[in-house]
This record gives sequence, C-alpha cells and structure tokens, in this order.
Amino acid sequence: MKLENSSKVTGDIVANIEKDLRYISGIIKQKGREILSNYKITPPQFVALQWLFEEGDMTIGELSNKMFLACSTTTDLVDRMEKNLLVERVKDSKDRRVVRIHLLEEGKRIIDEVIKKRQAYLEEVLKNFSAEEIQLLQNNLMKLHQEMR
Repeated sequence: MKLENSSKVTGDIVANIEKDLRYISGIIKQKGREILSNYKITPPQFVALQWLFEEGDMTIGELSNKMFLACSTTTDLVDRMEKNLLVERVKDSKDRRVVRIHLLEEGKRIIDEVIKKRQAYLEEVLKNFSAEEIQLLQNNLMKLHQEMR
C-alpha cells in the first residue's frame, strides 16, 4: 500500500514539474518575443542565429535538422537573413560543393544583445531568491538538462 501512495505522489509531483516547466517555457518564449520586437528578426531567425552562434558555420541541412524544419523552409529563412546582412553563404574550404552558413557581425551583435536582455530579465525574476536557492536551481536545471540529453 505504501508503494502505491509513493508512486501516486511521484506521479503528482512529476505532473506538477511538467506543468511548471511548460508555463515557464511559455513565459520565457513570450518575453523573448517582446525583446525581439525591437530587432529586425523573427523568432525562427533568432533560433537559427543562436545555433550558428553556438555551433559555428553549418550547412542548410545541418541547420534544418537542428531546427526541425524542412530544408526549403530553412533556405527561405537564410535568404532573408542574408538579405539583412546577418549571415552569408560561404563555400567550404575543403569541399567547394558544400556551402556553409556563416554568422556575420550584425548577427552576432543581435544575438549578444538579446541574450543579455533575456539574462537581465531572469536576474530581475531571481532577485527574491537567496544565493543558495539560485545555486540549487542552477544545479538541478543542469542535472535535468544532462539527463534529457
């Protein structure tokens, strides 16, 4: 009988964690869109720029896989970003048939600014947390992220 109660509590806790994470994700996404409204990029372009910023140059196919988009959709996305001088297409130095998407300075600047604004928002949200609570939150989120990989 005790096992049933334990699994019920665990199920309730897991359900609550999932719900909280879903709500937090939605709030972060909304706040991110508010911040992006001051820039000349769309949310999907921001995601693409983030991948290029974090992973370096990649092909349309690689970027499509990271973003879970069709290659044709990613090509259109890159076309618009290239027009706005955020990225450029460059031939691979080892294989001239391969074209990689390269992040330009303006793209880096936008990513850097937006991320700093997002971090400032999170810092404001965390102002009522103790240093210990923040450290525990960071450790647990890092562990959760590692387990999900």
